[in-house]
Amino acid sequence: MSPESSRYNSKTSEPKWQAAWQAAESFKAEAEKTKPKYYMLEMFPYPSGRLHMGHIRNDAMGDLIARYKKAQGFNVLHPMGWDAFGMPAENAAMETGRNPGEWTRANIAAMRTQMKRVGLAIDWSREFATCDPEYYRHEQALFLDFLEKGLVYRKESRVNWDPVDQTVIANEQVIDGNGWRSGAPVEQRTLAQWTFKITDFADSLIDELDTMDRWPDKVRLMQQNWIGRSEGLQMHFKVEAPAPENHETVEIFTTRPDTLYGASFIAISPDHPLTLQLAESNEAVTAFRKECQRIGTSEEAIETAEKLGFETGLKAVHPFDDKIELPIYVANFVLMEYGTGAIFGCPAHDQRDLDFARKYNLHVQAVIIPKGEDPATWDVGTEAFTGDGALAHSGFLNGLSKEDGIAAAIKAIEKRGEGTGKVQYRLRDWGISRQRYWGCPIPIIHCQDCGIVPVPRADLPVELPAEVSFDKPGNPLDRNEKFVQVPCPTCKKPARRETDTFDTFVDSSWYFARFCAPQAQTPTDRAEVDYWLPVDQYIGGVEHAILHLLYARFFTRAMKETGHVDLIEPFDGLFTQGMVCHETYRSADGTWRSPEEITRQGEDAYLSGTSEKVAVGPSVKMSKSLKNTVDPEEIIEHYGADTARWFVLSDSPPERDVEWTESGIEGSWKFVNKLWRLVDENLNTLPASGTAIPSGFAEAETALRRATHKTIAAVTDDIDALRFNRAVARIYELANAINGFAAKTAENRSSSGGFALREALETIIQMVAPMMPHFAEEAWEKLGHDTMVTNTPWPQAEQALTRDDEVTLPIQVNGKKRGEISVAKDLDAKQVETLARAVDTVIKAIGDKAVRKVIVVPNRIVNIVI
Repeated sequence: MSPESSRYNSKTSEPKWQAAWQAAESFKAEAEKTKPKYYMLEMFPYPSGRLHMGHIRNDAMGDLIARYKKAQGFNVLHPMGWDAFGMPAENAAMETGRNPGEWTRANIAAMRTQMKRVGLAIDWSREFATCDPEYYRHEQALFLDFLEKGLVYRKESRVNWDPVDQTVIANEQVIDGNGWRSGAPVEQRTLAQWTFKITDFADSLIDELDTMDRWPDKVRLMQQNWIGRSEGLQMHFKVEAPAPENHETVEIFTTRPDTLYGASFIAISPDHPLTLQLAESNEAVTAFRKECQRIGTSEEAIETAEKLGFETGLKAVHPFDDKIELPIYVANFVLMEYGTGAIFGCPAHDQRDLDFARKYNLHVQAVIIPKGEDPATWDVGTEAFTGDGALAHSGFLNGLSKEDGIAAAIKAIEKRGEGTGKVQYRLRDWGISRQRYWGCPIPIIHCQDCGIVPVPRADLPVELPAEVSFDKPGNPLDRNEKFVQVPCPTCKKPARRETDTFDTFVDSSWYFARFCAPQAQTPTDRAEVDYWLPVDQYIGGVEHAILHLLYARFFTRAMKETGHVDLIEPFDGLFTQGMVCHETYRSADGTWRSPEEITRQGEDAYLSGTSEKVAVGPSVKMSKSLKNTVDPEEIIEHYGADTARWFVLSDSPPERDVEWTESGIEGSWKFVNKLWRLVDENLNTLPASGTAIPSGFAEAETALRRATHKTIAAVTDDIDALRFNRAVARIYELANAINGFAAKTAENRSSSGGFALREALETIIQMVAPMMPHFAEEAWEKLGHDTMVTNTPWPQAEQALTRDDEVTLPIQVNGKKRGEISVAKDLDAKQVETLARAVDTVIKAIGDKAVRKVIVVPNRIVNIVI
C-alpha cells in the first residue's frame, strides 16, 4: 500500500464514474410494466447561473432516494429541467442589454455543468426548459383545452400597477406602498386579466388533504387555511332612505351571525359598487379611495396597515331591531375580492373591529359573556373577547352557545327572507396575465369583429419574438408590431395578438407530467403518465407550500377534466427540506464580509491579513446580500462532490436547517478517507468476492456480522422514513465496528474472519453508495467487482443476525426495580422466574413475605408481587 493509495482521490474518481454512468446510460428511464415504478422529483431550479448549497442539499436528498430505490429493484424516473421564465432575465436584459433568452440559456449551460459535477442519477435525456417553444407549445394547448372546458375566463381585476415600469407587480413586490424596483408609489388599477377557475375545485382541493398522509401536516394546514372553507350566513342589511339608486341593501357574508346584536357599523371596500357610485359625486370619497390604493392588494399588507375609514353618512338598519342604526363606512381593510366586499363590525369580539370602533368612537356592545361573569356588568377593555361563552344582550339568542346561536340566527334571517346559510371560500380564481416579455405568450387573438379568438392549434406555438428592446418602460410586446399584427383566424381581417404572458407559476404547474414523455406530440402521452404518475416523492422548500403546490394540484384536476391524465393529486409524498445556513460576518463600518475573507482565532474573527476584528452574527440562511454563502464549486474542487453530499445529509435532520461549518466539512472528508483506508488496508486479507459462506464463525466474527446486518435493517428503515442523518450515524457506528475488528484480527485473521470483514466492507460501501456514489464505485471496484455498485441490489438483512441472543430484563418487586438479569432471548417463563428469584437483591426485597404472583413479560420485564 502506497501513501497515495491510502488517500481517496476525488479529482480522478468523480469524472471517471460520471463518464461510466453516462456511457452505460445507467439512469435512463423507460416504462417497464413488469417492474414497480418510482418517480423521484426535486422542485426544478430557476437558472440563476450558479448552484448554491441549498441546491446541493435538495438534490443530494433526492438523489439518495433515487439511487436507493433503484437498488431496491424499482424502475426509477429521476428527471431534471429548468423553470426558466421570469423577471430576473428581463432585469438582466435591462442592465446588460443581453437578450433574456441568451442570458437564460447561458445560465442553464453553466448550471448543468455544475450539476453534473455533483454526480446526480438523473435521466438527462428528458431535460427541458420552460422557455423552450417545444414545451410552452403544449402549455398553450392546455390553455386552449381549459378554455373550451370552461375553466378559463377573462375578467376585470384590481392589480398593483407600477407607473414607472408600467407593469403589474405581485403583492410581494410592493414595499411600503412602492414598487420594489422603481421605488415609485404603486397604483391600484383595474385591468382585464385571463383567469383560471381554480375555485371550481375548492371542495376537492380541501377534502383531499385529509387523504394525503405523506405530506407534512404543516403544509396541509397551510393549504387548508389558504383555501379557507367557512360556513356562515350571506345576508343583506337594508340601507335607510334615501338610499343611493340600486343600493337599497348592502350584502355581507359572516361566519359569526350569532354576534349580530353586537354590530356597531358596516364597512365596505374602497372598490365596492356603492363606494364607486358615491365617489362620482363626492371628491372626499375619491380622495380616500386613492389613499387606500397606496396599500398593496395582499391581505398581509392590509393587515399591517393602519385601519382607516370614511363615514359615508349612510345608515343601515339592524335586521333584528329596526331601532338600531349602523353607520356605513368605506374601510381600507375590506377587500372586494373576499366575500361580498362588505362586513358588519362586531367590536367586542374582533380585535380589528375593536381598534376601528375605538378610533371612530363607535359603540361597543359585548354579546358573548365568559363563564362566571355577570352580563350586566362585564365588558371588554382594550382587547376583544374571542373565547367561548354564552350569548347575552341578544334578544331571542340570549343564553345560547356559539354553535346554537349561529344556527338560530341563520334560521331567523332565512325566515325573514333576508339571507341564507352558505359555504364561502377564501380561495379566489387565479389571475394569470402578466405584462411581461419573458413568459409564455397567451394564445389568443383580439378581433374587432369576432372578439376573442383562440389561436388555431396548428399555429402553436405562438413564439416570443427574438428581437426585443427594453429601452422603454412597459411590456416590449406591446410595441412589437410584427408580433402584434396578425390576421383574425376566423374572418381574416387585421387583428391583434394578446400581448400578456402567463404567470410563471403556470410553467411549473404541470412540468412533472411533461417529464413522463418530453418528446410527445401532445401535452402528455397517456400511457406514459398513467404508468409514471403520481410523483412518488417530491422534495422542495417550504416556501412553495401554498402557491406552487396548490396550482399544481389545480392543474392536475383540470388536466383530468380535459383528458390528459387520470388522477387528481400529482404528488403522493412531499418532503420540505431545511435551509443551509452559515454564520455572518460584519466589519466595524457595517460591511458584510464573506467566509473567505475571515480568519478565526478561537471565538474571535478577524479580517484576513489584518488585525481588524469582525463581528460574528448568528447562523442564518445563506444569501448573497449577507455574503454568508459558500461556493459549491470550491467545495467540490477541494473536497469532492461526495464529501459535500455526505455533510449536508449527515449534520442535521433533513427537515431542519443545517449549519455549514469548516469543521463539519473537514470531518466529512476525514470519514471519507477513513472508509477508504479500511478498504485499502485490508484488501490483501480478504477472500475473493463471491466466496461461499463458511460453516462457522468465531465470537468476534459473529459480532461483526451481527453489527453489519443490524445496520442494514436500521439504515433501510431510516432511509424509508427519510431520516437520512440517522442512517449516516448508523454507518459511522458500523465503520467503527469494522475498524475495531480489522485492528484486532490484523495479525491472525482466519478465512471466516476474512469473509465477515469482506461482507461488512461490501455492505457499508453499498449503503453509502446513494450518498457518496463516486466513492462507492471506486471502493467497489477496488474490492474486486467488475460491475458497478449502481447496478447492485440493496443488501438484505438476515433476520437471524438482527436478533440479539441475550436480553437484559429488569426485575421489579411490588413495582420497584430491585435488580436485573441477562437471559437468552425467548427463554421459557419458568426459567426466567427461577433466575430472577435467585438474584441477591431480589431475595432481600422479598424477605420472609409470601410471593403472590410472578409476571414475566417475554423479553421485557419480570414483576414479582409480594
